Amino acid sequence: MQPFTLDDRLARDSVSILKLDLCDLRLARDSRWPWLILVPQRPDVSEIFDLTPLDQAALALEQVTVAAALKKATGAAKINIAAIGNIVRQLHVHVVARSENDPNWPGPIWGFGQPVPYEEKAFEAMKHRILEAFQ
Repeated sequence: MQPFTLDDRLARDSVSILKLDLCDLRLARDSRWPWLILVPQRPDVSEIFDLTPLDQAALALEQVTVAAALKKATGAAKINIAAIGNIVRQLHVHVVARSENDPNWPGPIWGFGQPVPYEEKAFEAMKHRILEAFQ
């Protein structure tokens, strides 16, 4: 069995902020939306059904736990959860906080505009708010 390795694009576009039982929780570097990414730490997995039934259950639990923490941290109107993976085939789940005043409300975030990187202090503040919401 191959060891788990993170896709280069996920590594470039996000930062690990917490290791959960199954997933590496990552904060996207794009500041336009509070955007988390769950990456199951399993090798060669591209679909949810590729996970064992136990890992599928763990992923479901981690998705709702992360979504609830993100909503608490941001006060978002809506939390979007998606496992699309058309470009990055490694299984990863997007958990995105949406608000009526965000850059593309109510449209999807994918393919809209150009990423806006966080300033370092803003990134650390968002990370802290999210991690605090897990308490």
